[in-house]
Amino acid sequence: MHSPPRKPIQSRTPTPKSTYSPPPKRISAISNTSTSITPILRIQSYGRSPPVPPHVTTNLLISNLHCPTCSQTINELLSRLAPAPYRISTNILDHSVTVAHSHSLDPKEIIRVLVEAEFEVDSVRVMGADGYGKDDPVDGRVMTFKEEPESGLEEIAERFREAIVRNNAKGKRNHGGVKHLENCELCRNEAEMQVKKSHGAGKSEYTVTSSDSFSDSSSPQSSPTDSEFTTSQVVRSHPNSATRLPAENEGLYEATISIGGMTCASCSNSITEILGGLPFVKSVSVNLMGGSGTVVFDAKASGGAKAGADKVVSEVEDAGFESALEALKSLESKGEEAGLYEIEVAREVDLRVDGMFCEHCPKKVIDALESTFPELVVEKPLTLESPIVRIKYYPCAPSFTLRHIVAAISSASPNFNVSVYHPPTMEERSRRLQLRERRRILIRLILCIIIAIPTFILGIVFMTLVPKNNKTRLYIEEPMWAGQATRVEWALFILSTPVMFWVADVFHRRAIREIRALWRRGSNVPLLRRFYRFGSMNLLISLGVSISYFASVALLAMSAAKPKLEPVHAGMEGMDMVAMKIDHITTYFDSTVLLTMFLLMGRFLEAYSKSKTADAVSLLGNLRPDEALLVVHASDEDMGVDSSFLYGVGNPIGEKDPSNTDYPDNRPWKTRKIDTDLLEVGDVISVVRGSSPPADGIVVSGQSQFDESSLTGESKLVHKSEGDSVFIGTINQGQVVNVRVENVGGDSMLDQIVKVVREGQTRRAPIERVADIITGYFVPVVTLLAIVTWLTWLGLGMSGRLPDSYLDRDQGGWAVWSLGFAIAVFVIACPCGIGLAAPTALFVGSGLAAKYGILVKGGGEAFQEASRLDCIVFDKTGTLTQGGEPKVTDEKLLTRNTETIKLIYTVSQKLEEGSAHPLARAVVKHCELKEQIRLDPTEIEEVPGRGLHGFFKFTNGEILEAIIGNERFMEEYGILGLEQHNPDLNSWKMAGKSVVLLAIRYDEKFELMALYSATDPIRPEAPEVIQRLQENGIGVWMISGDNPKTAVAVATMVGIPAENVIAGVLPTEKADKILHLQKNARKRPRSRLYQMTHRKKRSSRLPHRAIIAMVGDGINDAPALTVADVGIAIGSGSDIAIGSAKFILVSSDLRSLLTLTELSRTVFRRVKLNFLWACIYNLCALPIAAGVLYPAGGVRLDPVWAALAMALSSVSVVCSSLLLKTKWYGVGFRPKQERYKQ
Repeated sequence: MHSPPRKPIQSRTPTPKSTYSPPPKRISAISNTSTSITPILRIQSYGRSPPVPPHVTTNLLISNLHCPTCSQTINELLSRLAPAPYRISTNILDHSVTVAHSHSLDPKEIIRVLVEAEFEVDSVRVMGADGYGKDDPVDGRVMTFKEEPESGLEEIAERFREAIVRNNAKGKRNHGGVKHLENCELCRNEAEMQVKKSHGAGKSEYTVTSSDSFSDSSSPQSSPTDSEFTTSQVVRSHPNSATRLPAENEGLYEATISIGGMTCASCSNSITEILGGLPFVKSVSVNLMGGSGTVVFDAKASGGAKAGADKVVSEVEDAGFESALEALKSLESKGEEAGLYEIEVAREVDLRVDGMFCEHCPKKVIDALESTFPELVVEKPLTLESPIVRIKYYPCAPSFTLRHIVAAISSASPNFNVSVYHPPTMEERSRRLQLRERRRILIRLILCIIIAIPTFILGIVFMTLVPKNNKTRLYIEEPMWAGQATRVEWALFILSTPVMFWVADVFHRRAIREIRALWRRGSNVPLLRRFYRFGSMNLLISLGVSISYFASVALLAMSAAKPKLEPVHAGMEGMDMVAMKIDHITTYFDSTVLLTMFLLMGRFLEAYSKSKTADAVSLLGNLRPDEALLVVHASDEDMGVDSSFLYGVGNPIGEKDPSNTDYPDNRPWKTRKIDTDLLEVGDVISVVRGSSPPADGIVVSGQSQFDESSLTGESKLVHKSEGDSVFIGTINQGQVVNVRVENVGGDSMLDQIVKVVREGQTRRAPIERVADIITGYFVPVVTLLAIVTWLTWLGLGMSGRLPDSYLDRDQGGWAVWSLGFAIAVFVIACPCGIGLAAPTALFVGSGLAAKYGILVKGGGEAFQEASRLDCIVFDKTGTLTQGGEPKVTDEKLLTRNTETIKLIYTVSQKLEEGSAHPLARAVVKHCELKEQIRLDPTEIEEVPGRGLHGFFKFTNGEILEAIIGNERFMEEYGILGLEQHNPDLNSWKMAGKSVVLLAIRYDEKFELMALYSATDPIRPEAPEVIQRLQENGIGVWMISGDNPKTAVAVATMVGIPAENVIAGVLPTEKADKILHLQKNARKRPRSRLYQMTHRKKRSSRLPHRAIIAMVGDGINDAPALTVADVGIAIGSGSDIAIGSAKFILVSSDLRSLLTLTELSRTVFRRVKLNFLWACIYNLCALPIAAGVLYPAGGVRLDPVWAALAMALSSVSVVCSSLLLKTKWYGVGFRPKQERYKQ
């Protein structure tokens, strides 16, 4: 093999080629591997290109760069330019084209050629051209154009496009987009599929409108001397008028609504059933604890998106609950590109202008905006009644920011006070509804307590505890007004009436609305079902209170209808008294008042306790500071307006020493305190000791230690230096650092965490289905039981089977006496305890998980499955190994020719630049330091699980074909001679190293040219985690696409048995292996409750199968994460892996996995305890209330005490869940590693 390089073959003969198309990568912030937190969104980085002569580099972002055919077309078009470019590099993943060319080749000519070929140029950046800016090889920064912003390359590209559109309109050319269809295989295939799907089409015709979008950008500087205070020009994107967006009244829409007044699962079930019955609704999800709901509906079937959302809100309100529309968004995608490649650069902000006093003030504000900023768009004007203006602009810090806009409005009038308006979030609206509900209950409770005091004195103290010959008692027992109705009866009637009709109206109104919604005209509930599934706790309470009140009214009417008896005067101890010969009656007026008081008291305690279950999650949103220290230059304050409008009133907080040589012009830098809402991307802020960054950003100067425990749950301080990422919610515990803002307006990592937790809380656990079934039939069963109880005791009394001593009432007889048992049954029955058993514990559990750096994306179902894990399967690279920085430790080049060695390094780097795999990055970093030759890739294809295959073009036009990947990939291409290198390969594999092979095609066949080995260090905590999992009885497996020898070596290092290693598998095969383990892995015994909650699943899968968790971080793990019962993604993993997982470990520390398994088991033990307690309570309380123990010893439960018992039952369930927040032994949660530390 040590021979001179041979001429590569020029023709492309058919070679094995995978049809796999790698998923597109989302463009976002670059992550830094030195930090312990990695943003959930990442971008792959590419290595440096070979050196070329002094040149200009033009970078273009082309939105319709789809496939290798597009890349080939662009290379051919630009290669024809004169002078020819030195290098043309296309990247399908991020839709970018980089052209290195001579100074004499105008970038306008490059734009013209691409636009004429109908490629959509969305962004242009020019580096190093004397005509457009100076070359800065130190930091590679993007320089701004010397031309005016509106007359540079942006305008030229627009003129080119407008000319093309005009020609198309005049008929000089076929329909727009034909050229692009001719050059893009992907678009042709999509167009053909659309034609095939069309109905009744007689002929096919490709019609593609050209885009009007273009942008101009410049990147932030990053030089050691000036980078920290140099900010970037933001990409400017004009609206794409030719793109057809979904019509407002078509397609699927998702409405998010807030719901107030839900108390238990019966309420949420009734709402779900009502909304699910609407013909245009596709799916309904109601979050009981969060007080919200998500409804997906067909806008066309509902008469429009807004009309459909209004109908949903109206249905909820008709059911007796408060509701309001929070958000409405279309679920119709704008196409794959728009969904995955759309870069939102415009900022939309609502500004509140206080201080307007006349009808001319709103116009003055608008005039100030339009005259000062012509390009700013006012999307929603303000009025005196609604002083909120919505604007859309393209920020460019520090020259054009929101601070300048606020300053322009403030300078229009000294009376104007401008602030950023934040519409209430779902959590805020939900808390507001809950607060209003608690206040409403509290007001009624206070009034009820005030009424209950005299009621208790008159109805209980005087009538039962005071002697019968007491003068006061005799006085209140005298008849008054009508018949034999006594004063005390009239007094109790007057006291209980406002309680019945105003204090208890919260129960009556909702009960009436529930029944009305069930029986109204047009109801979708089947007729028979209306008789056996209806009502909620409100109906039971309303029935109990109403029966006691109206029965008492009936008794009072009967007493008032009787004629008055003449009094008989008799002396007693020298005193006359009036002894009335009247029947003594006992009413339930006192029960009505005391019953309502205890019910309201229980409802208030329950509502207050439930509001506390969400504290752990809502506190995440409170970690964001309200103010920021903005680093500004003294000259920046002279903007033509008073600097107090821009930065606030007062002296600078700090000032750099003008003699400081860290800055080339010795300029003074000052810090100004501003509102966090006024920050823009590119601003530089100062983070002092003890404070939190007001926005996510990159450290540009200084070093410090940050406490990230609020996000990761780890108390260990993390070192931060230049280039490291810092996040909102972390605390600076060291020196002052300057940070460049990377995300504003809800895009921070903290916002993503809150969003994931919020979504997870809407997903219910399978065990909640048992509660749904019970509560669904609970009210009808209790109603039937109360009626049966009343009829049974009435029948026994009327038939003479009961002794007369039981009858303690002189009026009303057995009918009224028996009614006491029925009222007690109505009141004591409590479906709330059953319905709250699971949601409260799961809600607290999700908050605890977020506290320890675990995001529960799968909700209650994920918690339930994680509590019963049989096996955990680990991916190797990036999961058990660190994955961030693998390094090439060994190489073997099969040639001694210098030029061939340069070719090997060039081809290896160029091929691996097209992959995001950690091993690919290691090869790139290894090769980019070597001497290379000039070689441009024309087509590169990644074959997941195997490697990459590509074609290259020399300067003389010759074509080179090469592949790089694992041994299996080499064998598929028929490469011989691998066995002679087995000694080297085996020694590398036994050391736990991964092998990468390179082959180049010569003379109609591929020949092996280079062998690399790369090592990925084992995570230091991995052996401990594996051991702890095995001690807990969980089987541990490892699955990898690497060769078996390397995989077994890594498994041995971490403590996984060799027989539990699955190696050499493709991404799709990983999913198959997970399915295999679900059927054949060791299983734990399952409870009958588990089998009942998984009844539906047993029909599609084998009964009693193993519960498998998959832990991974890469794109190739996504299929396995989806198939596994519990998918767990490492926070530093890819977006697709995170999107497929049910749990996300914010920290990459695997010890979080131990916390996850322990927390899941603790939470579900509490769910079962709550459920068991609620069921036992109802099973014991209902018979006692029905009078089962009364014949034994006269033991019966008065309705008043039944109400108190009912209130305590639901409160006890909520308090049981809240105890999880404590660290008390046996009742709270405390991770074992915390106990070990002490």
